[in-house]
Amino acid sequence: MKLHHVGIATTDLDSAQARYELLGYRLEALELLPDQGVRAAMLKSGADRIELLEPTAPQTPVGRFLEKRGPGVHHLAFATTDIAAALRRLQASGARLVDEEPRPGFGGHLVAFVHPSWAGGVLVELVEAEP
Repeated sequence: MKLHHVGIATTDLDSAQARYELLGYRLEALELLPDQGVRAAMLKSGADRIELLEPTAPQTPVGRFLEKRGPGVHHLAFATTDIAAALRRLQASGARLVDEEPRPGFGGHLVAFVHPSWAGGVLVELVEAEP
């Protein structure tokens, strides 16, 4: 799998976007994801992507993350062409999954999260993407 994007939690998506644009990133897409409780912006520079996540309420997963840890890296996302097979492989190896089944995510991609305890404290997202 290849790195798909780095997810960054922020309290102010617009300000964060402006800072990353100064580094050469450009807005690829902006979405409100009500089921995840975030407003998200995907920024791209060449082949690299950064996903900025602003919670829509304090009691959302990203809202709780910000309260506990403050702004910063939230997750690493890895691209796979078969998310169901990747989840089965991880689960069979003993990985603790947040999502046992993929769900719709940013840009209409199927996504699933692996608990941070599996990756040394890092939340891992799997993103089903075309090869």
